[in-house]
Amino acid sequence: MLKQEIIHPENKEKFTTGAYSAGVVMDGWLFISGQGPIDFTTSQFKLDTIESETALTMHNIGCILEEAGCTWDDVVKCTVHLTDIHEFSGFNAVYASFFKGVKPARTTVQSVLGHGIKVEIDAIAKIHKTAV
Repeated sequence: MLKQEIIHPENKEKFTTGAYSAGVVMDGWLFISGQGPIDFTTSQFKLDTIESETALTMHNIGCILEEAGCTWDDVVKCTVHLTDIHEFSGFNAVYASFFKGVKPARTTVQSVLGHGIKVEIDAIAKIHKTAV
């Protein structure tokens, strides 16, 4: 099976910070690149509290999931980078609200992130539909 690129549907300006795809589908799996608190209406990072940055980051992941025909229930693994691990509880409260039932496996680490952002999240989801 060939790889298929998934473009964030709100990314009309094709904002990018590197040579990567927002999402790639292959063999029934969706691999979502690290997403951050980017407001695609302005093509700017929206720096704020860990809670609001997490909500916007999860919104961006949700848009890519939907574009590929997936839901939050299809996410099986996430990797989370926080600039300050002491903000874990604020991040976790928002993150957890997106998942019902079995939550995905997750790795959370403290990392140095660019552009002053506080959170970056990538995800892997299983595609059950042929919507892509």
